[in-house]
Amino acid sequence: MSNVKSAIIVGGGIGGLVTALKLHRVGVSVRVFESVETIKALGVGINLLPHAVRVLTELGLADELEKTGLPTAELIYVNKFGQKIWQEPRGINAGYRWPQYSIHRGRLQMLLLKAVKAQLGEQAVFTGHHLHSFQMFGETVVANFENRKTGKRLGSYSADIMIAADGIHSTVRKFYYPEEGHPKFSGRILWRGITEFTPFLTGSSMIMAGYQDRKFVAYPVCPDTAANGRSLMNWIAELTVGDEMPSRADWNKKIDKEKFASAFAAWDFGWLNVPKLIEETEAVYEFPMVDRDPLPQWTFGRVTLLGDAAHPMYPIGSNGASQAILDADALGQAILEHQNPEAALKAYEDLRLEPTANIVLTNRKNGPEVVMQIVEERSPKPFENLYDVISQQELEDIANKYKKIAGFDRQTLNSK
Repeated sequence: MSNVKSAIIVGGGIGGLVTALKLHRVGVSVRVFESVETIKALGVGINLLPHAVRVLTELGLADELEKTGLPTAELIYVNKFGQKIWQEPRGINAGYRWPQYSIHRGRLQMLLLKAVKAQLGEQAVFTGHHLHSFQMFGETVVANFENRKTGKRLGSYSADIMIAADGIHSTVRKFYYPEEGHPKFSGRILWRGITEFTPFLTGSSMIMAGYQDRKFVAYPVCPDTAANGRSLMNWIAELTVGDEMPSRADWNKKIDKEKFASAFAAWDFGWLNVPKLIEETEAVYEFPMVDRDPLPQWTFGRVTLLGDAAHPMYPIGSNGASQAILDADALGQAILEHQNPEAALKAYEDLRLEPTANIVLTNRKNGPEVVMQIVEERSPKPFENLYDVISQQELEDIANKYKKIAGFDRQTLNSK
């Protein structure tokens, strides 16, 4: 029987909320502390890969996921002329035991929040509580909170362990790595939008077009609009802009589409009209593409990092949220298997630190999307025959290698 009886989770995002559900399931009393006053359904689309859907299914969320997300039928990479480079089925279509879902990030967060409040009680979630500082005293972690807007102190809470799921700007990570500084900028900016649009291809296809310096991603995220013959389309436009990162105050800032739309003006592929999709979107938000270097250590006694606090990565290969969910699962298993709290947190780190570091570094080299870059370099003009440019074997090897690195190799996953 584990000696972990209570836990503080800092951060009420996807990683923090899934961790709360998992730890509750293994018998830990959990309190979640979130900086914002009100958790709202913000954000755009994300993907949940089958390995993450497996974890959420085991937590009893399969029915809610099915109502909220759209199963991704296929993934297609095309060049800047809309010519197909790679196509593969996804989720159930690819023979996995679990679907891959395209889902609105905010709706997923609200689904998880509702589940946490239902299973742990309303009193388990504290909003408007920003972590100010923390201390370890023997077998206890004490966390001190404040209102971030007013600076008013909101009291201290203690538990056997503390999990920092407080994102890329984590207070806890900064405490242990004070010299780390700002996230690392890729030189690329993402512009993201979501709007109702005409479905393309299967109506549940995910496409990536272009190459490293100029890329466009689009996929539908809502089963309700799909049922009505429309698509709630999530899209991302990405351009290389240079080395100067926008200041943090400008992240997630609503911007004028003129800033980037001209780069995609000719990208009407017939089956998808990219300029029209951009034009019909009202609100477009800007993000720098950033990550941080992998860390040598996440766990310090009874405190550990999780999700983007531990391993923020480029949004390549549809992996960010999925890896946070895998962290939560591994942490719950470690607590079940180790009586000593410090040993449990160390076992979790041992399981997850190296695999996530590999994904961070692989994503810096474009992950599975490297095939788009290879084709652009070898054939900047439209090709007549794809296999004169890149072989089927090379394409398959890149796709399969990434699945293994990211932990969703089909045979391995289905055997779980």
